[in-house]
Amino acid sequence: MSLTHIDGLPAHVLFVHFVVILVPLTALAAVGCAIQPRYARRMGLVLPVLGLVTLALVPLTTHAGEWLEPRVGDDPLVRRHAELGDGLLPWATGLFLATVAIWWLGRRSAQSEGRAEEGSSTATARWASPTVVRVAAVVLAAAVSTGAVVDVYRIGESGAKAAWHDNYDKSATGHNG
Repeated sequence: MSLTHIDGLPAHVLFVHFVVILVPLTALAAVGCAIQPRYARRMGLVLPVLGLVTLALVPLTTHAGEWLEPRVGDDPLVRRHAELGDGLLPWATGLFLATVAIWWLGRRSAQSEGRAEEGSSTATARWASPTVVRVAAVVLAAAVSTGAVVDVYRIGESGAKAAWHDNYDKSATGHNG
């Protein structure tokens, strides 16, 4: 087993499934936790760890794809897929940073709620309106999540076209059973 092939199969083909699942899952978690900070508090460190795992899988998958690319022949569809794939890392980075920010804001809101219950107030607790910060977190999470998910879709569609064009009989109607 290596980072380019696993048990005789190209690792890219296996890693891509993790990316296709984790990017939308992380995006959904980020938006949900931004909208409802108690979800972020409940998830705790799982949210930024999910973002980090997602981020780490993107260059791993891209590296395995770059290894595979010259082994599948010169095909414009494969080149297009590779070009699109190179664009996911900034989105995954933004998604990771959003998960960290949302996690941190969830912790901060829990701490300010604790201080409010004790009756104390500090200048750091009032540095910005909680509503403004929360709206900014929701907008950031929604924008980055949408971009990441759309990019994964575009990359996946181009990869499917590259892998399957002219590789099956479109006219077959029955089973060989």
